[in-house]
Amino acid sequence: MKIISGNSNIPLAESIATHLGMELTKANIMRFADQEIWVEIQENVRGEDVYVIQPTSNPTNDNFMELLIIIDALKRASAKRIVAVIPYFGYARQDRKPGPRTPISAKLVANLITTAGADKVLTMDLHAGQIQGFFDIPTDNLFASPVLVKDIKKRYADREKVMVVSPDVGGVVRARAYASRLEVPLAIIDKRREKAGVSEVMNVIGDVKDYHCVFVDDIVDSAGTLCNAADALIKQGAKSASAYVSHGVFSGPAVDRINKSTLEHVVTTNSIHGTEAVENCEKIVQISIAPLFAKAIRRIHEESSVSVLFN
Repeated sequence: MKIISGNSNIPLAESIATHLGMELTKANIMRFADQEIWVEIQENVRGEDVYVIQPTSNPTNDNFMELLIIIDALKRASAKRIVAVIPYFGYARQDRKPGPRTPISAKLVANLITTAGADKVLTMDLHAGQIQGFFDIPTDNLFASPVLVKDIKKRYADREKVMVVSPDVGGVVRARAYASRLEVPLAIIDKRREKAGVSEVMNVIGDVKDYHCVFVDDIVDSAGTLCNAADALIKQGAKSASAYVSHGVFSGPAVDRINKSTLEHVVTTNSIHGTEAVENCEKIVQISIAPLFAKAIRRIHEESSVSVLFN
């Protein structure tokens, strides 16, 4: 098999390849003067299983087009099977029609990946589980929870004083799963979102007094919800507030907000390559998911079960 990486998160791709005992396939991915993307695969891939590692994070459109063009190049080079490895799936939050005359962009993106020539998709913590059904090809959705739960247990040895908190009602199922794994109680933040990117904490459901509260979520974007919710918990008597998030988007003022907030730390995976501001923020910790994806790729290649990695 072959492992190839786009430009979105080369360090993660290199780490996955290292865990597999391989090197990345040589490829030339460049931009013309007008920013058109051009790809040349510099090794023979005929008859090979090829895994294309490319999170579709910011700049989302550039990284997504790069993924499609790499897949097309591999298809035309007679690769046997092409697996799109997308640790962070962009456009996942557009999974339904929130109002009239609006798109379901996650479905459109799924169609484009399939049309480009991908035979399978491997991703992690989709924003909504039903997005798996948007694809007409097999899709494996890994979970970051085994990696994040391990770190929670390490940081909070006395788990009797830990409480898992869902930052909104929509994340209760995910938060309940974490609470069950950790055998700790659960609280919920009741918030009202007036418009996209703006949230207001309304109420804390649950007694958080004297607990170390741990938020769990799939995406942290502008960090407004997390910071507001952390303030609400501290006002309710919580000893501390921290967050464990699968994908650290950290757009706009997110890093500055986190630095100024009451959050002790925000732990996320390296599904998205951290900017310089993220890497220099003492409150933000990135945990590698390379071993998880390396195991998944190995199991897919060997046609063995991937579901064992869910736990």
